[in-house]
Amino acid sequence: MDKVVPTAAEAVADIPDGASLAVGGFGLCGNPMGLIEALLAQGATDLEVVSNNCGVDDWGLGILLAADRIRRITASYVGENKEFARRYLSGELEVELTPQGTLAEKLRAGGSGIAAFFTPTGVGTQVADGGLPLRYGSDGSVALASRPKEVRTFVVDGREREHVLEESITTDFALVHAAKGDRFGNLVFHASARNFSPLAAMAGRVCVAQVEELVEPGELHPDEVHLPGIFVHRLVVVGREIEKRIEKRTVRATAPAGGGT
Repeated sequence: MDKVVPTAAEAVADIPDGASLAVGGFGLCGNPMGLIEALLAQGATDLEVVSNNCGVDDWGLGILLAADRIRRITASYVGENKEFARRYLSGELEVELTPQGTLAEKLRAGGSGIAAFFTPTGVGTQVADGGLPLRYGSDGSVALASRPKEVRTFVVDGREREHVLEESITTDFALVHAAKGDRFGNLVFHASARNFSPLAAMAGRVCVAQVEELVEPGELHPDEVHLPGIFVHRLVVVGREIEKRIEKRTVRATAPAGGGT
């Protein structure tokens, strides 16, 4: 039952070339950097990644992208990563842009054993109709486009509404960061890191989690647990002093003493 492994390197050692990964985090919040850096050093390539975004040029999944380790990514937005945008537009990277809520539900459904679901999000757009560029050619043409998806009409709140069929996502591995965990793999996430991390963890057939704080079984109250240990297979302790980044810092000038402007 003790799922703790000594190092991040050992935790990701068996991730092979071509593996699919669900990676937690929201923007730069909750990125499992210890595991990502260990995977970079391990050398696995041709990876297929599912994550809310791809970090930035020198942080998060961006360091794997810059090293040419990622072949395909399913994400909600390009964000602040210029290399991500460059590779996508030049045809070096296959990208499936997916509405954020739909992506979250695709991961949750995959982890719950649900094959597919209907959602109104994307109806009337290329998300449902097909033709969304997945990969560009070197000349800027669309080399690979998304296929049309099934659309059905359901009665919701007394009126007919079209919904598109979205298939769930499962991956070979999942990499997540948690604020706290016990030796059995029960995890607690902090604030917005909870947005995608539990869902990514559920979707991975093998889930590897890095935690800032390790506690003994029984120390976590059941109501505290955001992700049950049944979904977690390996645990690495990275400590509380790990580097954390934000994408943009916005501050307001301090008002002068005395209430002046």
